[in-house]
Amino acid sequence: NSIGSLLSLNPNNANVFRGGEINVTVEEVILGDVLIVRPGERFPVDGVVDEGSGLVDESMLTGESMLVQKKPGDQVFGATVNGSGSLKYTATGVGRDTVHARIVKMVEEAQGSKAHIQRLADSVSSYFVPAVLVVSVLTFFVWFLLGPSPSYLSAIQTAVAVLVIACPCAMGLATPTAVMVGTGKGASLGVLFRNAEALEEMQRVNTVIFDKTGTITKGTPSVVEIMSEGNLMPDELLRLAGSVEARSEHPLAQAVLRKCKEEAVLLKEVSEFESVPGMGASAQLDGKSVSIGNAAFMKTRDIVVPVSHSSFAEAFVETDGKVEGRIVFSDEPRKDSAPTVEALKSMGLDIILLTGDRQQVAESVAARLGIPRVESEVLPGEKADHIKMLQSEGRVVAMVGDGINDAPALAQADVGIALGGGTDAAIEASDVTLLRNDLSAVVHAVTLSRVSIRTIRQNLCWAFGYNILLMPMAAGVMYPFFQTGVPAALVPLVGEHGFLNPIAAAGAMAFSSVSVVLNSLRLGRVRLLDQ
Repeated sequence: NSIGSLLSLNPNNANVFRGGEINVTVEEVILGDVLIVRPGERFPVDGVVDEGSGLVDESMLTGESMLVQKKPGDQVFGATVNGSGSLKYTATGVGRDTVHARIVKMVEEAQGSKAHIQRLADSVSSYFVPAVLVVSVLTFFVWFLLGPSPSYLSAIQTAVAVLVIACPCAMGLATPTAVMVGTGKGASLGVLFRNAEALEEMQRVNTVIFDKTGTITKGTPSVVEIMSEGNLMPDELLRLAGSVEARSEHPLAQAVLRKCKEEAVLLKEVSEFESVPGMGASAQLDGKSVSIGNAAFMKTRDIVVPVSHSSFAEAFVETDGKVEGRIVFSDEPRKDSAPTVEALKSMGLDIILLTGDRQQVAESVAARLGIPRVESEVLPGEKADHIKMLQSEGRVVAMVGDGINDAPALAQADVGIALGGGTDAAIEASDVTLLRNDLSAVVHAVTLSRVSIRTIRQNLCWAFGYNILLMPMAAGVMYPFFQTGVPAALVPLVGEHGFLNPIAAAGAMAFSSVSVVLNSLRLGRVRLLDQ
């Protein structure tokens, strides 16, 4: 049902411009096609808006009910609903390459995969079934030799009852039903488990590591101060920094460029641009060597920078080996960060902030959010090593990140959790993807995992306990207790001699299976943090 409901969201037709507006099936849409979607219609494929603006309902994708404003240059996704305004857009993802199709595939694969606990149940069943066959044969011969006349009827009845009552249907259903309901519930909330192993492993996690920029913070830092420490005025410092950063994709570089735009600063062309991820960048400008970066970057260039005790991120600007000044940045935590951290701590999880920022900056953010442990000044390539160290201490680690530099750490963690608003590399390396760009979904993932695995254990305990308790009854252990006769009310169940009726055994076996399925279906009604 969860897969079917996902599939039904995609429209069958699309309005495409090919020498005029024509209506075609979704399968006929190709990359580069220009489409139009009117108010109330669903987007057929993924794309980028060319003309128009409006509000789009992306709840099927993110679980978030708030409408999202779309304008030229913004991305739209297939199966989402255009709420207002006509939008023209160019197709960038069609067929199996749309986000919607990938979600369907991930849910399908997750629901069809096996958790470790399922493999354990399968292993037990592989011994249980032959054992039942042996018990059934032994039961037949025991009652054939010792049963009341006609003994062959008693022998057949008990042997069949053993086979029927011990049918391992409930054991076979115990795990997959809970996995299907749990992953389906997660998909409806924008939490995608890549497979059953991820669902199972999540409940073992005792340590959650958060990346800082773009994960625990908004990821859109802003320039709050430009401090001159040489002969250059702040506007000239900004011009130098902006000219170099114009070629960089780092969030701090984008903050510098936004400041340049606000101040109407004219940038200059640079040459010999070089960038060191997570540290800084350098280039040639007007015959001078200009670089901008953190203290560690300056140290690699043998440049001494003033000691800073600021709790904000800083980037130093130097020309020809001389520090000319610094730019101070602020990146505010997300509004959902503090509640998420508090909720995870209340669930008994240890929280760690892992970042490449300076210690003062990281500790300032951690203090505001109530995060007790900080690992700062960690280069992108070292994040996975920090996780290995924690794992060597016996910790089961979940890593939450959003950037390309987080991909190795996400892959190293026992459970990698990628924010859906992050990069494809991060999402591909993760075990769990949060389609909502909302950290509270981390709490949903942990809760769903814990409740799902608890349900699986309840199912298995019921299934095994049921077989262990009722097999002896089916094998005829009640016979000695009814030597003086069976009460009339019990005759339909145990006959005249105390041997379980195979029809009653079949009913009990069916009840066992139904009870397991019903218990799993309760997962669909589990209450989560913000529901």
